[in-house]
Amino acid sequence: MAMIVRAAPGYPPIPAEFPLLLSNQMQIIEPAFAYLIEQAELRAHSPETIRTYGEHLYDWFDTLEQSELSWDRVDEGTILAYRNRMLETPSPHTGRPYARSTINDRVRSVCRFYAWAHRRNMIDELPFSYRDAPPVRSASKGFLAHAAGKPAPRNMLTVAEYETLPRPLRVADLHRLLAALDMPYRLIAEWAVTSGMRRMELCALRSTMVPRSDTLHVEDHPLVGIPLIVTKGSRRRTVYPPLRLIDRTNWYIGEDRAGLITRLRRRDPSYAPPNTLFLNRRGAPITKARLSAAFAARLCRGGVGWLCPLAATHLRDGHAGAATGGSATQP
Repeated sequence: MAMIVRAAPGYPPIPAEFPLLLSNQMQIIEPAFAYLIEQAELRAHSPETIRTYGEHLYDWFDTLEQSELSWDRVDEGTILAYRNRMLETPSPHTGRPYARSTINDRVRSVCRFYAWAHRRNMIDELPFSYRDAPPVRSASKGFLAHAAGKPAPRNMLTVAEYETLPRPLRVADLHRLLAALDMPYRLIAEWAVTSGMRRMELCALRSTMVPRSDTLHVEDHPLVGIPLIVTKGSRRRTVYPPLRLIDRTNWYIGEDRAGLITRLRRRDPSYAPPNTLFLNRRGAPITKARLSAAFAARLCRGGVGWLCPLAATHLRDGHAGAATGGSATQP
């Protein structure tokens, strides 16, 4: 089976955490490596996007290896079979059916790779085709007005997606969710559902980014603007958590976090706390993976297991604000 590993820091020009795809013979899958490194060097995508592309290509090349197929000999039927397998069988990781958006994302990543290989003359023909999507209606306005009546090319292998509206949590459900969490995960959940921050943004918060709230009054500052230093795509963004949440966060910094640091320093005088806001019991920054795992475990142990899939949906990257039906960033 193919495998994916992350590059260690200190080996330029390969970025740290860069996805390296290896064959079952522990050899780098060179076309995938060349494609991903070019995308990283162009800086057209965020590191998170490169990671996602790498995971999609890993799944594709692993499928090819298990079927004993050469990557440059596939045709549209091969990609079609790959797509249909995801439509017909559940994910081996979650045990649940693949979302149609996930299937389309993987298919598009595979086709994007082959389009790149075709431009580099690594393959003679594209193993997929396009068709004309229905034209935009002439009544369309705004920035799509120039495209009115014109058909747009669409990948033949993608499947129809159906928009689903986010289901806001009821107040009682939200209270049960928060009650099932220990600190600091309860505080992280509050930040997620009130500000719409992604996991990567929550884990990158620093204690110095939280303003003092003793001089602020809720009548004058019901929301407090905090510019983020780590965002998806490195785009500048400001979130606006409520002042009461800033109060609770300052309490966490002065009590829970400070007490944890004191205990760890007594145990190990050489311990130097990181500047990240949220720390685990060992005094290390809470990672995205640990955040997701902790939410799932604590929710299920707390007797509200039915909320696990819902919370995972709303607290993963890009979906946090939907949990309360509120806006994600600036008002």
